[in-house]
Amino acid sequence: QVQVTESGGGSVQAGGSLKLSCVASGHITKNCGMGWYRQVPGKDRELVSFISNYIGTKYADSVKGRFTISQDNANSVYLQMNSLKTEDTAVYYCQAEVPGSISCGTVVTYWGQGTQVTVSS
Repeated sequence: QVQVTESGGGSVQAGGSLKLSCVASGHITKNCGMGWYRQVPGKDRELVSFISNYIGTKYADSVKGRFTISQDNANSVYLQMNSLKTEDTAVYYCQAEVPGSISCGTVVTYWGQGTQVTVSS
């Protein structure tokens, strides 16, 4: 089993910054990638950013140039969020992908419990 734990959410005014942190722990034989998603009530969960050794990094168009994803080891991921906008308000979820079998050709996804980010005008 894999546990995913986020931290760092909170409230900030528009234009401000927050940094989210996430750690994956447990039975991890290989990390296939980690990412951040967000969800607001009534809408689907959407990709914010993802990082892996296979694809590098990717970002949603809405956060490019403002958010930066990074890692300091394979099982942790950070999201530096700058120039926050009110529309960035959401619950942010960390995701970790591990091999479904031997390689990362098929993956199993684990999610954190989510952390609230609220941006006020």
